[in-house]
Amino acid sequence: MKDIFEQKVLCSNCDRVMSRIEIVKNGFAVRALQCTKCGQKIIHPADMQEYNNFMSLKNKVFKVKMRIVGNSYAVSIPKEIVNFMREQDRIMDNMVRLCFNEAKKLSLMFGEADGEENKKIGKEMDKEAE
Repeated sequence: MKDIFEQKVLCSNCDRVMSRIEIVKNGFAVRALQCTKCGQKIIHPADMQEYNNFMSLKNKVFKVKMRIVGNSYAVSIPKEIVNFMREQDRIMDNMVRLCFNEAKKLSLMFGEADGEENKKIGKEMDKEAE
């Protein structure tokens, strides 16, 4: 089955063919079409649904247990978060990055970070050390 975004879509305002773009909202990329003349945008409905799922997970607070495993502690990640991330990027069996940001705050980062993100994290860590 073909995706509707693979077809030519005309702008409802000016009857021009809309061009494909990517919009990043809260770090989440969605496919969209935009008219080059009037600027009207249409977001892909499947991506909009995924974005809504992301926002509902983002705003949810999970209580998880910390357990001792060997000489380390393990924290369980709720299944609904892993399922969502698995749909986005095949993350299972990949390494994650863990940063101790503040006295009571840890961050897990899935996937590879680009050079700019690594620099930003390094600067934040340097500031906190001062």
